[in-house]
Amino acid sequence: MAFKIIVLAKQVPDTRNVGNDAMKADGTVNRSALPAIFNPEDLNALEQALQIKDNNPGTEVIILTMGPPRAADIIRESLFRNADKGYLITDRRFAGADTLATSYVLSKAVEKFAPYDLIISGRQAIDGDTAQVGPQTAEKLNIPQVTYAEEITSITKDKITIKRRLERGVEEVESTLPLLVTVHGSAAPCRPKNAKLLMKFKHAKTSTELQTLDDDYLGEEIRNRAFLKIEEISLDDLDCDVDKIGLMGSPTKVKNIENVVHTAKDSKRIGDVDSDIKELIGDLINNHTLG
Repeated sequence: MAFKIIVLAKQVPDTRNVGNDAMKADGTVNRSALPAIFNPEDLNALEQALQIKDNNPGTEVIILTMGPPRAADIIRESLFRNADKGYLITDRRFAGADTLATSYVLSKAVEKFAPYDLIISGRQAIDGDTAQVGPQTAEKLNIPQVTYAEEITSITKDKITIKRRLERGVEEVESTLPLLVTVHGSAAPCRPKNAKLLMKFKHAKTSTELQTLDDDYLGEEIRNRAFLKIEEISLDDLDCDVDKIGLMGSPTKVKNIENVVHTAKDSKRIGDVDSDIKELIGDLINNHTLG
């Protein structure tokens, strides 16, 4: 039984290494100051899609990502892991979008691929931690949603069964298709890149990347091989209301930013004797680090 699965993925700045220059004066993330990575929970989501593909021959896994031209990197990473196709939603007019504007554009892009069976995304992105884009996209598409998924335990054309990871345990739910699922970080980690697929897709490029390619021979080879073309989707390709995209369509406004940097004020050396360890534990309890 074959399925058509759309994975919503995002390239994010690595917020695990935040410095003083991580934010701009207008309250937006200074993406050029931070290395870009595949959003971790979107990798968990990709793995869930690939597992369905493994168990259901003929299943198609399509990657959709919205971002600047360099976001094509995560499409290539997905192809290396056995995704079938990838599309980059990119346009300067999308810049500055909050979750509302982002989910609006994503829903319009997803509509281009109807009919589909399943949409999967990570629970949240580490650059915002809102967990809003997936549910908002489902609402705009008028389809059911299941959040905090840890495992898709079974799927047929009529029904899908999902285990959810909640704060105080797990629960199992069922739904009809089509459905949007957001995947929790406790789900199975994504498989490593496949060496054969890496060699096959390492030169996959978007049209924007082809325009800046210095190697004319390589560019011609890519143009002649359809599987190496990563298609771009711009505002002109979507049926969007321009008042609902980018900064104009984003009601979220950052009023103030406070940069907090934790620094060590002092250090203390302890020996390997019981009295030193007992004294350290007492200090940690007194300053409420423990207890």
